Amino acid sequence: MLLMEITVNDKPLTLPADTTVKDLLMSLNLADRPCAVEVNKQVVPKRDHQSHKLSDGDKIEVVTLVGGG
Repeated sequence: MLLMEITVNDKPLTLPADTTVKDLLMSLNLADRPCAVEVNKQVVPKRDHQSHKLSDGDKIEVVTLVGGG
């Protein structure tokens, strides 16, 4: 299995080379939570999460919504 190194919220992460944004969110237990995803400073719309494949060296920012008050 080929692996790739990416950075998620400034932390290194090793994943299979065919990982999509949706796969990443599932591995982070965020698939069912509202969140915004940016790959290399470009927002990836939710409709594209399943088809957007990540690449070695990508820098990803994931922002989740936190409720409260």
